[in-house]
Amino acid sequence: MFRTSTILRKAITPLADRVLIQRATTAKETKSGILIPEQAVKKSNEGTVLEVGPGTKDWTMNLKKGDTVILPEYGGTQVKMDDNEYFLFRESEVLAVVRD
Repeated sequence: MFRTSTILRKAITPLADRVLIQRATTAKETKSGILIPEQAVKKSNEGTVLEVGPGTKDWTMNLKKGDTVILPEYGGTQVKMDDNEYFLFRESEVLAVVRD
């Protein structure tokens, strides 16, 4: 008589030497309150590693979940899920790891 629904959360697990990264968001407003138009906002070249693939027999993974990385301006495969935007990169395409 009553319908119940369950919310299924999808999970992305990268394969081989790929990593799932969420780019950092860029400010759309300056500190003084001036709005920046979308066309003038550049993509952030920094992101956070969310998932890491298992690697291959020729490649051991150096990145870990939670690492902050520097990304190339172009590249990666865009994945949209649950109103969020993620990117899949090969570990060799990641330029650097940001250490504190």
